[in-house]
Amino acid sequence: MPQSKIYAIALCEEKCNGCTNCIRVCPTEAIRVKNQKAKIIKKRCINCGQCISVCPHNALTGISDKLEAIEAYSYKIALVDPVLYAQFNEDTLNPEDILNRIRRLGFDMVYEVTRSAPIITDFTKKFMEESRNLPVISSSCPAILRTIQIRFPDLIDHILPMDSPAEIAAELAKERFAEKEKISKEDIGAFYISTCPARSFSFKNPIGRETSNVDGTLSIKDVFLKISGMKNSDKNTITESSKDSEFYPNGKAIGWARLGGQSQALSIKEFLAVDGIENVISILEEVEDDKLQHLSFLECQACTNGCVGGNFSIENSFVARNRIRILAEKHQSYESKPVTEESERFKIQKKILPFEISSLDENLSEALEKMEKINKVLETLPNIDCGACGSPSCRSLAEDIVMGYASHEDCVVLLKKKD
Repeated sequence: MPQSKIYAIALCEEKCNGCTNCIRVCPTEAIRVKNQKAKIIKKRCINCGQCISVCPHNALTGISDKLEAIEAYSYKIALVDPVLYAQFNEDTLNPEDILNRIRRLGFDMVYEVTRSAPIITDFTKKFMEESRNLPVISSSCPAILRTIQIRFPDLIDHILPMDSPAEIAAELAKERFAEKEKISKEDIGAFYISTCPARSFSFKNPIGRETSNVDGTLSIKDVFLKISGMKNSDKNTITESSKDSEFYPNGKAIGWARLGGQSQALSIKEFLAVDGIENVISILEEVEDDKLQHLSFLECQACTNGCVGGNFSIENSFVARNRIRILAEKHQSYESKPVTEESERFKIQKKILPFEISSLDENLSEALEKMEKINKVLETLPNIDCGACGSPSCRSLAEDIVMGYASHEDCVVLLKKKD
């Protein structure tokens, strides 16, 4: 089985004091604290950013590109997620102003990710009618997809076999710009203004396809800071080439930025929208136990309130979610044109495979022997999962001991008993 090579969280050891907050919230036990410093086990990391959110010393940060990266391409396209709109009060900056300012950062075209939403909605409706694996699980959150690959491999067949909104938007934008300017798509760089590290790095090693249409990412936080101080340009001077950057006022598509938006766009009753990685894991366990077969669609978002809660955002996720609600309702009457794009062409190209992260040994007999040792070591531990040892649980400590990464002396409870 392939191993996860995705890694989008940077750790500054100088700022880390080994407080163990991060190991308590990591859903895949990807972090250890040794010698008062956190260590990330890269093959386990799903880039959900939970560790970033709880670190009191800002020792953990998400990784994205700098604006200078766009200069590597002759033509530049900015892919805008509506989450960016939620960082501003509309009375201060409306979507049209935001798109105009982003273009002035050096982009030849600004294309909204929301334009791919009707295509995915159309495909999802057809797929749900034919699927035998219900509920169909949304493929929009890369952290959730990695979680399924690592912890719930039996649910892979439930995943909607469709590219992410950003992937589809990048392909559509490149096609449109290349045709209009009579240039090769290879000369175009598409940069997604990213909501979180998981989404940012999903383009480096995409799920279900060989290569990504997205060439780089800029964090919402960085773009916010750059455009906040700009003055609006004279709208009467907007050129013919900028018309592809006009705001797409589709209320249902804008609603995708918050929890439940994708589900509501389907106009069905049998759906469930869940946010927060631990809540999602709880629901996926129920799906695994065949308890939610009455549902047609399951929308899972790793971040609280959906993408508006991503680590690259600035605004409080509840405030941002409300702003998206207001903006979506304002444009709810927008009549989306019939989907003319063939949605089938945006299906994933490769089978999604599980990740093997807990292989004890390539030799089966050796692996079984190590498993037996782990169980024996576990019997000697207090089994209270306090995390004081630097491992997230007593079982993980037992595994670390057997694998040579830790020792019994790391257990504070055992040390106190000796005293």
